[in-house]
Amino acid sequence: MTDTLDDLAVEGTTVGVRVDINSPIGDDGTLADDARLRAHVDTLSELLDRGGRVAVLAHQGRPGGDDFVSLESHADRLSELLGQPVDYVDVTFSGAAREIVDDLANGDCVVLENTRFYSEEYMEFEPERAAQTHLVEGLAPVLDAYVNDAFAAAHRSQPSLVGFPTVLPGYAGRVMESELDVLGSIEETPEPRVYVLGGAKVTDSIDVAWSVLEKGLADHVLTAGVVGNVFLIADGVDLGDASSDFIYDQGYWDEIDRAADLLDAYGEHVALPRDVAVERDGERHEIGVNALPPKNDEAAMDIGSSTLAYYERLLEDAGTVILNGPAGVFEEDAFEQGTRQLYEAATDVETSIVGGGDTASALRRLGVEGFSHVSTGGGAALRMLTAEPLPAVTALENGPSQRQPADD
Repeated sequence: MTDTLDDLAVEGTTVGVRVDINSPIGDDGTLADDARLRAHVDTLSELLDRGGRVAVLAHQGRPGGDDFVSLESHADRLSELLGQPVDYVDVTFSGAAREIVDDLANGDCVVLENTRFYSEEYMEFEPERAAQTHLVEGLAPVLDAYVNDAFAAAHRSQPSLVGFPTVLPGYAGRVMESELDVLGSIEETPEPRVYVLGGAKVTDSIDVAWSVLEKGLADHVLTAGVVGNVFLIADGVDLGDASSDFIYDQGYWDEIDRAADLLDAYGEHVALPRDVAVERDGERHEIGVNALPPKNDEAAMDIGSSTLAYYERLLEDAGTVILNGPAGVFEEDAFEQGTRQLYEAATDVETSIVGGGDTASALRRLGVEGFSHVSTGGGAALRMLTAEPLPAVTALENGPSQRQPADD
């Protein structure tokens, strides 16, 4: 069992809070989307209101990427969201960083520099080894407790995620707590359950499909996006060179065999697209999958209207729907229809749970609302749906004795 903020005596405690505020960055180097920052406001506000001294740990981007920037603009935006000054320091675990954290007063907050500016943080370790990294050994001495609110990164085993709770009392923040409560109790949701698996995370999606069908958690699995294209090829459909080459280039060719095995075992529970949308003469054009011309060089960009009608009928009878991944190239207006209509149909279901990552981005772009729960994590959510342990959560559970009297 993971302890939460309810178990932490916050007042006067210096708390390292790991959040996931990895966000799109504009051409000017500033935040282009603050959704992930807003997700952590409740956790940070509660800690500050209860008299905590908060040092925020987070990453942004990957080395070499255009979004690999400092967290200064994140701190500025957090100041606005929290309604109080939030300091920023361009170091993370140096003597200067320790001095700043040690000087925090009750209710003060500082954002430390991007953890991935240090090579240790984009490597993965066992918790005991992670606790011996410069990051953890440098910063832990000035912290009294550690809070992990970064569910979206919980499937990673980097030092800031698994090292600190190995040497400090560890707690789940409110985002982490909510995600674990919802995604950890899928078997208790209303039946029938329908999983909608789209997007381009083919390997993860096939893992989820196998897991939920073997365990009897899914009555239907609906496929779309690149995932749907892989299943169509596995079913003998010739999608043409453009779609096939993309699957090959992404390294998913071996997944076709896994999809074929899944269809052999559970084919009656797996729904495949009946038609696809392609671009022809600059416009959307829909073709039945059995009517695709030989040597077709038009990429499947979305599911078609016939598929949507079929999937909507299956959703009408569902008690719970779990969605992960868009149905097509939703970023292009001509091919947003599948994602929009499919997700709008899911909002009418009693319980609707949405995975994070690209799925959450699609919802924000399309303005679709009304779900029971929208996860902050894509990969972490998929891993939970296969009942695989999350390293960051396991580290919280296995860390030093946590329970203290909570604040009165």
